[in-house]
Amino acid sequence: MLQLAHKIFLYALAIIPIAILVYLLAMRMRNKAIKNFAEKPLFNRLAGDSSLSKKNLKFILLLVSLTLLIIALVDPEIGSHVENVERKGSDIVIALDLSNSMNAQDILPSRLERSKEAIEQMIDKLQGDKIGLVVFAGQAFVQLPLTTDYGAAKMFLEDINTGMIPVQGTAIGDAINTSADLFLQQDNSVGSASRNKAIVLITDGENFEDDALQAAKDASAKGIIIHTIGMGSPEGAPIPVGGSQSGFMKDKDGHIVVTKLDLNLLQQIAEAGGGTCVRASSSDAGLETILGQINKMDKKMISEKVYRDYDEQYELFVIPALLILVLDIFITERKTKWYQRLNLFGNHVK
Repeated sequence: MLQLAHKIFLYALAIIPIAILVYLLAMRMRNKAIKNFAEKPLFNRLAGDSSLSKKNLKFILLLVSLTLLIIALVDPEIGSHVENVERKGSDIVIALDLSNSMNAQDILPSRLERSKEAIEQMIDKLQGDKIGLVVFAGQAFVQLPLTTDYGAAKMFLEDINTGMIPVQGTAIGDAINTSADLFLQQDNSVGSASRNKAIVLITDGENFEDDALQAAKDASAKGIIIHTIGMGSPEGAPIPVGGSQSGFMKDKDGHIVVTKLDLNLLQQIAEAGGGTCVRASSSDAGLETILGQINKMDKKMISEKVYRDYDEQYELFVIPALLILVLDIFITERKTKWYQRLNLFGNHVK
């Protein structure tokens, strides 16, 4: 596997075409000056042993050497082998509500955006834990399988919005079941005595679709801990339409819909799942508290394949570059008999 240690130095390659352009312009100006000075036969006699071909050769050698040195600065590295790395950690699935009510702004900048910010902060603090992502509204879907690739987790998180799921609603039970199944797909130890799996449910708690409490009990029976984070306020807030502040969602009678946090349901789910329930605010999303609980869980050995021992390859470019520079030093711009015999640039050496 090849990687570039210092990609920023690739921009230095722009020097090469610039140098060629400057050299060609200089040669053009030189030829004009020669024509103004004397006729070509006369100038050749006056120039004596000066060789334009060798001047060009020296410039080409200099360009090749410079290119090799820039590549050396980029420092290509090759992963020599793949090995299994073991670490201790827990399995965590974030179940994030993407129903339209998560666009409400009783938590700033909105319930959903504050949730995404908090999840990203949580990812930054994970050490060896696997993380997965389930999104739900009227249905639940796996957005990211369990992984230790935290960069990928952040990338998937960035693209999440309430328009991703066509079926609206809040199916918390389906989200819990989908999250539990995600553990089962990647680990056959679900249901064991070891408690190293947790679901972090982030929602406003307005469940209209299924029996969320029963789903929590079923997950707990499999050894899965469920933590809940309530996004919103008991007073509630209207739901913006189309991202505009001038319009809000209305019911069939034309009244503005106000979405309220159902903290009571989330407390029951957390209790059934052996976890903790916290209420988020604009300044504190509650994930710090949940992360503290997760760190207290049992840890299991997590094995993964990674590339190790990246070997630096810069010397493969530095050494030839230096040799070419040394060669360039010893090549003069004067005509020599051996160079004429090489006949590199045509029938006659200039």
